[in-house]
Amino acid sequence: MAKPRKPKNDDAKPESNGAIVRHQKLCISIDVDRRQIYGHTELEIAVPEIGIVGLHAENLGIGSVLVDGEAADFEYYPRQQHVESEKRWSAVSTPSLAADAAGVAYVSALERELVPNLLINCCKGFKSGSDQQAVAENGFHSSGETKQQNVRLVRIEYWVEKAETGIHFKNNVLLTDNQIRRARCWFPCMDDSSQRCCYDLEFTVAQNLVAVSNGTLLYQVLSKDNPPRKTYVYKLNVPVAAQWISVAVAPFEILLDRHSTCITHMCLSANMSKLQNTVEFFHNAFSCYKDYLSMDFPFESYKQVFVEPEMAVSSLSLGASMSIFSSQALFDEKVIDQTIDTRIKLAYALARQWFGVYITPEAPNDGWLLDGLAGFLTDYFIKKNLGNNEARYRRYKANCAVCKADDSGATALSLSASCKDLYGTQCIGLYGKIRSWKSVAIIQMLEKQMGPESFRNILQTIVSRAQDATRTSRSLSTKEFRHLANKVGNLERPFLKEFFPRWVGSCGCPDLRMGFSYNKRKNMVELAVLRGCTASPDSSASVLNVNTDSENRDGDIGWPGMMSIRVYELDGMYDHPILPMAGDTWQLLEIQCHSKLAARRFQKPKKGSKPDGSDDNGDIIPALDMRSSSESPLLWMRADPEMEYLAEIHVNQPIQMWINQLEKDRDVIAQAQAIATLEALPQLSFSVVNALNTFLTDSKAFWRLRIEAAFALANSASEETDWAGLTHLVKFYKSRRFDANIGLPKPNDFHDFPEYFVLEAIPHAVATVRAADKKSPREAVEFVLQLLKYNDNNGNLYSDVFWLAALVQAVGELEFGQQSILFLTSLLKRIDRLLQFDRLMPSHNGILTVSCIRTLTQIALKLSEFIPLDRVVELIRPFRDFKTMWQVRIEASRALLDLEFHCKGIDAALSLFIKYIEEEPSLRGQMKLGVHAMRLCQISGGSNSNDNIKSHVLVSLLCLLDGHIAFNNVFLRHHLFCIMQILAGRPPTLYGVPRETRTLLMGDAETCIEQKNIFSNLVPEVKPPELPSDVPNPPETTSHTPHPSEPPPDIPSTSHDILAIPQASKEADTVSNGHERKMPYIKIRVKQSAATSRTEEADNQTVEKSHGERHERASSSVSVDAPQRNFAEAVSISNQNLEEVNSCHDRGSRMTASIGSAKPASDGDEIGKELQCTADSSKVSVQPEADIPLPSSFINDNSVDAEAHKYASLQSLSVGRPGLDGGSLGMTDSSLHDKEKKEKKKDKEKKRKREENKGHRDSPEYLEKKRLKKQKKQKEKELAKLLSKETNASSVEPKLNLASGQLNPIEPKGSDSITKRVDVKPEASEGTSAAPKIRIKIKKSNT
Repeated sequence: MAKPRKPKNDDAKPESNGAIVRHQKLCISIDVDRRQIYGHTELEIAVPEIGIVGLHAENLGIGSVLVDGEAADFEYYPRQQHVESEKRWSAVSTPSLAADAAGVAYVSALERELVPNLLINCCKGFKSGSDQQAVAENGFHSSGETKQQNVRLVRIEYWVEKAETGIHFKNNVLLTDNQIRRARCWFPCMDDSSQRCCYDLEFTVAQNLVAVSNGTLLYQVLSKDNPPRKTYVYKLNVPVAAQWISVAVAPFEILLDRHSTCITHMCLSANMSKLQNTVEFFHNAFSCYKDYLSMDFPFESYKQVFVEPEMAVSSLSLGASMSIFSSQALFDEKVIDQTIDTRIKLAYALARQWFGVYITPEAPNDGWLLDGLAGFLTDYFIKKNLGNNEARYRRYKANCAVCKADDSGATALSLSASCKDLYGTQCIGLYGKIRSWKSVAIIQMLEKQMGPESFRNILQTIVSRAQDATRTSRSLSTKEFRHLANKVGNLERPFLKEFFPRWVGSCGCPDLRMGFSYNKRKNMVELAVLRGCTASPDSSASVLNVNTDSENRDGDIGWPGMMSIRVYELDGMYDHPILPMAGDTWQLLEIQCHSKLAARRFQKPKKGSKPDGSDDNGDIIPALDMRSSSESPLLWMRADPEMEYLAEIHVNQPIQMWINQLEKDRDVIAQAQAIATLEALPQLSFSVVNALNTFLTDSKAFWRLRIEAAFALANSASEETDWAGLTHLVKFYKSRRFDANIGLPKPNDFHDFPEYFVLEAIPHAVATVRAADKKSPREAVEFVLQLLKYNDNNGNLYSDVFWLAALVQAVGELEFGQQSILFLTSLLKRIDRLLQFDRLMPSHNGILTVSCIRTLTQIALKLSEFIPLDRVVELIRPFRDFKTMWQVRIEASRALLDLEFHCKGIDAALSLFIKYIEEEPSLRGQMKLGVHAMRLCQISGGSNSNDNIKSHVLVSLLCLLDGHIAFNNVFLRHHLFCIMQILAGRPPTLYGVPRETRTLLMGDAETCIEQKNIFSNLVPEVKPPELPSDVPNPPETTSHTPHPSEPPPDIPSTSHDILAIPQASKEADTVSNGHERKMPYIKIRVKQSAATSRTEEADNQTVEKSHGERHERASSSVSVDAPQRNFAEAVSISNQNLEEVNSCHDRGSRMTASIGSAKPASDGDEIGKELQCTADSSKVSVQPEADIPLPSSFINDNSVDAEAHKYASLQSLSVGRPGLDGGSLGMTDSSLHDKEKKEKKKDKEKKRKREENKGHRDSPEYLEKKRLKKQKKQKEKELAKLLSKETNASSVEPKLNLASGQLNPIEPKGSDSITKRVDVKPEASEGTSAAPKIRIKIKKSNT
């Protein structure tokens, strides 16, 4: 059951170190004129045993801290601003490096926000041990009483230093926002969604101001100060998280709701008339939710506050029992277009009060559930108040968007990697919208499965349990909801066991492609279905943790349940729930037809035809499009007509059946599918054009679909159809809006709202018509110009501002050719006239000026060859003045960014974007510009334009990401991170960013570059020995190894901590040893004195790989045993890990070396240090020095002993070792014994092979093998001579210059690999270490 799990959630509070806030009181005084906030807060905290309480506080000045009235010690760690940020990022030169650096910097900043930075010592005043023991002896020492004993009253005096984030001032208005983890910026708290408590709130403001906050207003107190000040006292009895605490202070006008006394609406006096018109409907939404849930509103009051758009971070800011909106949502009775969107927005905010604020998610993974329930409740309001067609159409479009974007783990709703590790950023941006729409779709799928009434009972149960006073928590988990779906919704457990992991815990939607054939003889429809997934199999499998190689899944993961197929026949409509969503990806289904027409008209098969009627089937398929209803009882067919699945469905049926579906099916989804399919046809017949025109002129059809039909007609217009689509559009518009006598438009009359929306879209549709030369026809340009010229709104009750804006935007859609360019001057004059008019009499939200700026920009970009862009820039730049309306200023900035991008590229556009961000005062404006910059980066082609982005621009973006501007605006910060991911060709999400590097502050890109330079200096360049003329160059190795100066493809090069995955090294070894051709191993050992070699024998042994595949190339291995370094420098590195990081490939001999330092031995040297690397003869791999910090994938734990180092260096090898090669002068008896045993074993093996080959000495295979063996020995002798010459020529110094070995030609399978040994024997003297001598031995081993 779900109830017993609640105490577990209360106990697990890792972020707050076990401390729990029972109650909080906030008393602050606000001086709007001076922009000052000061006061105190009192928290009742259940202190953990450690006695330390961690709170969050940012941008605050802490005066004093009292615990139970006594001064307490505390430590405050405010956020540190990075000094010399540009220097930290100066080494970032490519978008890939910038994306890596941005990922680590972003994750590091998010993780720092989770850590409390105000630590308070609450140890004083604890009860003594004897008191606690007495309580325990009485038997009443329960866990709850234990916590009660440790409850302390913490009082913090503080003030706000800079009101930059979390709380904002402008003129005489103060406002808070609910950005993620920004409540700490205006009062100390536990800023964690898992910490919920009740609040007492007191706000002292000037007498002429109103303070609106959460909960119930208890009373107001007028002080005796001069001038007098007023204190508003609120009490919130419902436990909520700190982020839902809000306050708004301004000279508000208050509007009480006429239908409910607990609802209050507030705005500034200038918007009062708009407020009255906007909220007139609101009681409908309030009563709709109340009736559906059969429960009163969970809070005692509800307040809606409307403030200036520039102050709002987003269009909606939620708080407990209150919502803060932008006044941009308000509209008067003359505005039509904004009505629907504003009503839905206000209804959604109210639904979030139920699910999201009052009932909260139990864990971050459960956030999708509350978001989905709030969206479901909003859809219910839309259905009841705006119509079923509006609700279904919106849900269908949202589902289509989800299917397009649900292709990676970033859209998995209840996956820890996409929720908890994303730190709340999953709710920001496009992925936030996709996740929200997907949540609602899944909730609606469950409602379809269990029925409307059963689902309603579940929601009523959830709300009633939350209002139960005995429950300490009002949280809801996915597991609890699943339990209710089984008990209350009567869904079977096996179904739920498959449903939630597949839909909630995974990504991807079904992608179904269907085709059918009608069998006359059987009177059946044979339906073929191919099921796929919108997400790639790898991403789906990685999210679900299934084996993608499993044969029974065929690379596809199914979904539970059966999909319904609806067949429309002459006799009626029939549903067939026969399509399984799991199992084979290919399905062949047979659907029995109910109509008898085909059976009555059946004729006997012709002579020679098969008795099963398969010939009839074959004849029908090619002529399927030509078949009329008289030859088949089928009218049309649909899959999943009730949207029971979130699926992308493609049905292949004849054109006539699509026309039947458009004309006869009354469902808006069926009509939308038919319009989309007919529009996408490569060639449109007149029957299709006539069907679309008939639907457009049908006033009973849903107006949104009539608009889609208009755009489909515009798309069909071409010379092949004699411009029939364009003709129908113009004819329809003139029949509604033109005076037939004079041939000019009538004065506007917008009393019919659906007709108004359709006619408003017609000019835009006409402007999209294109001729064969991709230009707009002359008739289309003349039509738009005529409408713009003769628009007359006299006598109309409604505003035509949106109507005019649509006409202006239609001008921007036109493509001017040689014939239509003459009309451009007239159009520009009309646009300039509208701009001047709107400047004198500003339109609603500046919508007309915004449209004119957008259109001018589009025309300038299309006609850049004829219009000087500098003049357009000069025309638009004045609109960026900060005195202009917020919407106009942002649109002007976006237009200038577009022009800069078109003229100079993405590099210049990003530079200008950074400048605008630093100048933009409003947080919402910054967010809008960030979204626009993301769009420009996507247009630029991502990584295809990387070369055009200068390093200083990338550094500036990183500094902006890590600076105070991004900290103040979490939405902008996320968009900046996404911009750099897009530039690197990566998805714009935090999902998939490596977690291993998140603890590092990866501003040290320069340090890593310097570290690489140090590595490169450690190994001097040497020339390889010249190859004999008869030895061909071997082919290059197939495995990819990055260049030392370049970052590895999967490793952020700007981080000190390179990914450490144990399996990775094993896989690298397997690939490198199993698929590469190897050269002879050459092992070089630098021996120590006898005194030290005995104690360190185990560390000086080298493991040799001998296994390989067919056509192996023998590898040369050089092993140097050096005098030992001290214990702190001991490092053991697998050769493949180092090869992946620092090696490079080229044509030449490839050698594997184990190199130690050649410094003389010292008394403190105890543990050996062995570095294994891979290099080529023509290039030397870059090796780290002993005192350089190595990546975490290298074993550098100083707490392990020498034996542990030895086994750690062996664990990455995927093959066994054949034996030890060579030894030291001071070899122990055990190692000698081991060597003797191995030599005996080799002798036995040789003897056995000799006996096997006795009978095959005359065979051609044996003779060829013997010849190759002899040839190989000769070449190895030449190799030994070359090596000996090289050794004699070079003097042995502490640092060795090692040349690679001689290359051998490709050997056939079964040939022996030979290893030669050269030992360097030191001549020891007393108290000193002699210079080592080198001995090289080439040893032959069987593969």
